[in-house]
Amino acid sequence: MATPRQTLCPSAPPDWEGGQVIGVVAGTAQAPEVAYLSEPQPVTDSLLALARPITPTEVFRFSAPCACTGCSHFSEEQSKCKLAEKIVRWAPVVVDKLPACTIRPDCRWWQEQGRAACMRCPQVVTDRFEAPAAIAKAADPTID
Repeated sequence: MATPRQTLCPSAPPDWEGGQVIGVVAGTAQAPEVAYLSEPQPVTDSLLALARPITPTEVFRFSAPCACTGCSHFSEEQSKCKLAEKIVRWAPVVVDKLPACTIRPDCRWWQEQGRAACMRCPQVVTDRFEAPAAIAKAADPTID
């Protein structure tokens, strides 16, 4: 019997249950771009240690099963991810074709926002200290 598939958050913290690394942050500090892995990797202490001395979320992109109401970006009322919605609304398109992403069929952003989310997704870095205003605004769960 097949197990049901879980909806995945494409920008999860590394400590969420079922977390996996889906990409490595490349590019520059001013214009980072996630290079997606051809196969997600499980989160391990040794993998997280590779990021030292900076935080793993500055180096890697993580996915994990969507926490739904356990996440500050999830709208229970609308049953959707407000982060994905705001990224599509405010962030610029950064690629001209869909990135090679291994989680797309299960990705909440893809399921809710489709191609528009994917065309912006590579610029999303969890800990980005010099984020453009649009990304910083989207990442703030108190801003709608």
